[in-house]
Amino acid sequence: METPDNATESTGHTGIAAQDWAAASAEPQYRAAVVDLLGALAYGELAAFERLAEDAKLAPSLADKAELAKMASAEFHHFEQLRDRLTAIDAEPTAAMEPFAQALDDFHRQTAPSDWLEGLVKAYVGDSIASDFYREVAARLDSDTRALVLAVLDDTGHGNFAVEKVRAAIEADPRVGGRLALWARRLMGEALSQAQRVVAERDALSTMLVGGVADGFDLAAVGEMFSRITKAHTKRMAALGLAA
Repeated sequence: METPDNATESTGHTGIAAQDWAAASAEPQYRAAVVDLLGALAYGELAAFERLAEDAKLAPSLADKAELAKMASAEFHHFEQLRDRLTAIDAEPTAAMEPFAQALDDFHRQTAPSDWLEGLVKAYVGDSIASDFYREVAARLDSDTRALVLAVLDDTGHGNFAVEKVRAAIEADPRVGGRLALWARRLMGEALSQAQRVVAERDALSTMLVGGVADGFDLAAVGEMFSRITKAHTKRMAALGLAA
């Protein structure tokens, strides 16, 4: 997953965000929301590992194959961190992930890349949208959970790799740019729809996002959040040499 240019860590935390897990988890609804969040992230990392390993088969060279294998390994390590954290807070990892499996599997099935370049764009654009969303949520989490979420969203190196390969392909054949731009716009729409579906189906998570749990988002803040995510997507498209 890729670190956005506008990623910042607020120092003026209040409410839940100023507490550690021991204090914050005394609120049952907050605890349920965190289990949901970690479950969604864990399955997302596991799915990313599987997808990168599969995409490596499309790689045009052995060096490219090895690069994707390294990234897949990093995603699996992130999954292990989340799985271990769920166990540590007395949540069963498989049960925590299960509610999110269908939505994420549907997303990946609907956005299966047809070639190497589409796979790179999907990893760069699709994963980064998810990372932006989770970073926004992390700002409202307790200090222990926030630190873990930010750690597993750390850049695996896929961003720079994808930008280099996609820009080189467009330079070699400018027609590729139009096709990949359409593909990236489709990914943006599918990713946002999938995120909204996940949140809507999980009461504790949706309540936290709209402000029902302590220092959560209000509805206006949710709109601002999606505006920031859209702006970050536009910047990434420009980095790839594609029109947003």
